[in-house]
Amino acid sequence: MAQTQFEIIKHLHSFPVMEGMKYQKEINLVSWYGKEPKYDIRGWSEEQGCRKPGRGISLSEEEFRELISIGEDLLY
Repeated sequence: MAQTQFEIIKHLHSFPVMEGMKYQKEINLVSWYGKEPKYDIRGWSEEQGCRKPGRGISLSEEEFRELISIGEDLLY
């Protein structure tokens, strides 16, 4: 199986780990396979000293800003 290539450019936020969960949900700016960094929301686990990404979503800056705007509209 091919290894996933990523570089976390900037860590933005970690959510509290829920009891019984093995993944730490985070928001990061991540470059996947050397491509332009995207805003990334997913769970990460530590296995044998290596960070392993779980399933998540990657968004362009425009998509991320739209998501934030939608969230603000829903809350207020």
